[in-house]
Amino acid sequence: MFHNSSQRKYWIFRSEDELENMRRSANQKFRNKILDSGKSAVSESMFLERHEEDVLFKHYERRLLDFCNAFKPVMPKSVVGTAMMYFRRFYLSNSIMEYHPRIIMLTCAYLSCKVDEFNVSCTQFVGNLLQETPAGQERVLEQILEFELLLIQQLNFHLVVHNPYRPMEGLLIDLKTRYPMLESPESLRRSADDFLTQASMTDAGLLFPPSQIALTAIVNSASRAGLHMESYLTECLGLKEDISKMYDSMRRMKTLLKKYELPKLEEVNSYKPKLERIHAEFGTASNKRKRGYEDDGHVAKEPRLVEEEWTDEDLV
Repeated sequence: MFHNSSQRKYWIFRSEDELENMRRSANQKFRNKILDSGKSAVSESMFLERHEEDVLFKHYERRLLDFCNAFKPVMPKSVVGTAMMYFRRFYLSNSIMEYHPRIIMLTCAYLSCKVDEFNVSCTQFVGNLLQETPAGQERVLEQILEFELLLIQQLNFHLVVHNPYRPMEGLLIDLKTRYPMLESPESLRRSADDFLTQASMTDAGLLFPPSQIALTAIVNSASRAGLHMESYLTECLGLKEDISKMYDSMRRMKTLLKKYELPKLEEVNSYKPKLERIHAEFGTASNKRKRGYEDDGHVAKEPRLVEEEWTDEDLV
């Protein structure tokens, strides 16, 4: 139950400002780590600014969604939602300058398949990297497995994600059985699904309970169809006393979705080389253990692969 979940206790935040402060801290933490490392010829201009990070984060988040939607066999919506939430949670406390989103996004998708019991083998999973050779897919799988524990640790081992898809199904069933004023509740599904997809690319899941997101999706869909749902909210759901508070939350959520903009291609192309330079310059030092090295300095294995051996073009 969401009420007693780690999601409610640890992963629902008070405001957008709180989330932005966490991301700024992650950005600054990486800067300080590199500046304090004593590397020569390091300057502040080498790092990504917060707005640049945000552009690239949105780009890779969209790539994650596209990968999941194109996945064969078809990936359930709950698995997609869990992967998207893992990705957002991970980069609340980590910078994309330290851990490349290209591999983290695939690790999020892989872990979500396991946690939500979507039964695909690791070979099937990387087989969805259609532009990769079998040898390339094997190298990507090695990276995913190396970063899997890091991801789990950074999620604080809170792996169960309560998505809004199940509450939405419950609301549609409730509308069919207890609200005869609405002739065809199923007609609301498509628009509501679109709303939930858009919400997954915002901080809605870090600010609102899943049931509230689902209800907003249904009410928004009804509103777009010219239907009024206030009597359902007050009489069937018993929200008479809290109706103004509920509407306020709905307005905040819809504002969040309206503010969202996909990054412009020219911005992505401008900032991506900067990200790649950062990982080429500092990646080996910061991720050495994740590349197959032992912690002990005098016992070192060869790295099993180099991240630059595959690129964004290998993703679906």
